[in-house]
Amino acid sequence: MKYAHSLKLSVFSNENEDSGLILSSLKEFFPLAFADKIKIKKTEAEGVNENKIEIFEIILTKDKLINQFLESLTEKLDKESKNQIIKQSESRLDENLDFFIRFDKDSWINEKELVLTDSGKCFHLKTAIAAFPKKREVALNIVKELFGK
Repeated sequence: MKYAHSLKLSVFSNENEDSGLILSSLKEFFPLAFADKIKIKKTEAEGVNENKIEIFEIILTKDKLINQFLESLTEKLDKESKNQIIKQSESRLDENLDFFIRFDKDSWINEKELVLTDSGKCFHLKTAIAAFPKKREVALNIVKELFGK
């Protein structure tokens, strides 16, 4: 089943953080089977007080890679987190049918544990849900099917 048209995972790194560690942690979200097939986009920006910020992004558009990523992600999530995602699915889905999840940066880097968060210090996942027809109700059902496993 096709769950999404595209998927973007991103994370910010400020000058006080180890960008190498953050980059390797970003890669660890993905199954080893296609680690060599992903491309990481790096953008530099200026934050508050002219602090240097690096933005790392991985964008997937191939159905096979997206499905493998989502399968791997749902395996890493505990039942409580999946239930929380389903309960909050209305507020996580925008008018374009993009679905958003944030994972706590420190929990993933230090413990390899996916902890949902609302803070800005996170790994940010944006998934363009493949709803046919393109209706909110259809997209919400896809999210429930995906995270209800």
